[in-house]
Amino acid sequence: MSQNAARTPTGALPLLSDRHVDPHAYPQGVAFLDGQYLPMSQAKISVLDWGFLHSDATYDTVHVWDGSFFRLDLHLDRFFGGLEKLRMTIPFDRDGVTEILHNCVALSGHRAAYVEMLCTRGASPTFSRDPRQAVNRFMAFAVPFGSVANAEQLRRGLHVAISDKVRIPPASIDPSIKNYHWLDLVRGLYDAYDRGAETALILDFNGNVAEGPGFNVFLVKDGKLSTPAVGVLPGITRRTVFDLCAEAGLSAAAVDVGVAALKAADEVFITSTAGGIMPVTAIDDAPVADGKVGPITSRLMGLYWKKHQDPAWSSPVRYP
Repeated sequence: MSQNAARTPTGALPLLSDRHVDPHAYPQGVAFLDGQYLPMSQAKISVLDWGFLHSDATYDTVHVWDGSFFRLDLHLDRFFGGLEKLRMTIPFDRDGVTEILHNCVALSGHRAAYVEMLCTRGASPTFSRDPRQAVNRFMAFAVPFGSVANAEQLRRGLHVAISDKVRIPPASIDPSIKNYHWLDLVRGLYDAYDRGAETALILDFNGNVAEGPGFNVFLVKDGKLSTPAVGVLPGITRRTVFDLCAEAGLSAAAVDVGVAALKAADEVFITSTAGGIMPVTAIDDAPVADGKVGPITSRLMGLYWKKHQDPAWSSPVRYP
């Protein structure tokens, strides 16, 4: 409500508008909602939706690079797995969701895109507190590709701070269900900003390193790779690193990663659909090894983007 709209004569009620006028700006893109393809600025959900009120939702994101989806099947596996675990249903099978995602990208015209599929618990027609009364709601959208790290950070490496905030334990929220429970991550991110860093890592319930806002983390020590095993999202890019290591003859394992071990690493990098494999060269204001992007990180970055041309891992968008 604007300041003018809030000012009414004493005893008088404000006017009841027949529609919402949205003053905010949105990225260029296309969304799918309630059977309709819409500009991003027109994609809305109810303020009564449990996804908004209770963070009761699951989602997945896949990126399009040079006109092709990358590892779309794995993202669909995780999304439909989340739906099943949360007892949500949508009126589309895998082929239907795939078609919707292709349509969103094709209609947007983006050759590099960040593409999301999501399902909220929805809203109850009677505002019931029973989640079984809510009508589940499927949505999807495609917007321009964005990265956790910008071009300069990819070149010289990210500067990260380790927050003492603790990631939601897996006994509470299954991390294999991609979700919007981000307050622990957001608080950690502000800790990092306050300390002059560019992003954050937070801890698991045992005081080991967990993950960051939207990314997993790897360290390299004596030529061997390690990544946190417990309480983290099993990221698709994280899995891709394991696949690349298997092809390249590199050792990689999911284990407990202590803060001291991370800081003593020869190399550190993070992984995300939003950016791929991204180097880290400073942790808590101290350089990682010599403070330069390491050779194994550089090698894996090159292999990762080369795989985007592999038809076994990529599927072309059907543009008009």
